[in-house]
Amino acid sequence: MCARSISPTPRSSTEPPVIPVIRSDAELVAVCKPAGMPVQPDPTGDPDLLSLLRAQIGAKELWLIHRIDRPVSGVVLFGRSPQAAEALSEQFRERTVQKQYWAIVEGRMATTMELQAVLRRDPSKHKAVLAASGKGAPGRLHVSPLRMGERYTLVEVRPEGGAFHQIRAQLGAAGWPIKGDVKYGARRGEKDRSIHLHARSIKFIHPVTRMELHCEAAVPLSGLWPLFTGDAGPAAHGRGPEAT
Repeated sequence: MCARSISPTPRSSTEPPVIPVIRSDAELVAVCKPAGMPVQPDPTGDPDLLSLLRAQIGAKELWLIHRIDRPVSGVVLFGRSPQAAEALSEQFRERTVQKQYWAIVEGRMATTMELQAVLRRDPSKHKAVLAASGKGAPGRLHVSPLRMGERYTLVEVRPEGGAFHQIRAQLGAAGWPIKGDVKYGARRGEKDRSIHLHARSIKFIHPVTRMELHCEAAVPLSGLWPLFTGDAGPAAHGRGPEAT
């Protein structure tokens, strides 16, 4: 079991944020990525998770095992050696890693649902679209409501498959856009361009000890997250905060 993280906070107005480390050993590092930060260097030149983490823990080499979108927060896993990275990457390729997300979606969702679709990447719009026919990547989501407000619902999402923007596209197409995700149907965006989607946890096998690990990241302290998750925890199917 991995310890829960804390939300990342900057050391000062000029220093980079401290990346919360959920687990670290000789073979791997699991951290909580803040929303709005790219996982690796990109054309924007903005501070990225990989570079910041290397500097923070003094690691010359880290191997990024998987990615989450820039506007999304939550668990990201790195390997500390080529051998560990390959063993962990193989688990992702074989779809044996169990991933759990939390999202705050528009509307009041009262029942569980399963969403299935074939998704195709549209490079011109940098988004995923549901393919009526032809080639695409299959995606399946298991969605369970955890807490309802007046206009939003906190849901747990367990994805199968690894299609581009799978959770965002399927929830939006089903009429449950993620708060702030205007690309997939949300009414308005967030000032910081984040969306209310959080990679809550991953479960996988340690590449050396072969023990099962469960790494869980605390939710952000911004937006509607504290209203839905800031007390004793979500009450399944119960009435939640009067979020607007």
